[in-house]
Amino acid sequence: MNLEILTPEKKLYSGEVYGVQMPGISGSFEVLEKHAPLVSALKAGRLKVLKNKQNNFLILITGGFVEVLNNKVTVLVEGATPVDSL
Repeated sequence: MNLEILTPEKKLYSGEVYGVQMPGISGSFEVLEKHAPLVSALKAGRLKVLKNKQNNFLILITGGFVEVLNNKVTVLVEGATPVDSL
């Protein structure tokens, strides 16, 4: 599936991924390929991008929204900081 992570200043990430774990306002959740359509608010926390089953990376976000539609995940956040290691 395709993932885009956008801040007001720039596009932080765009590419194909296996899945993504996000800090929803009611608890963390994960989106994998062919997920049902979804719109959710996100709280500040760790967004984990699963590039494939072995490789992943973290991005600290300050909150925002996510939309899942037609195998594309669009994450809109106010601020984000990539983390070098897990």
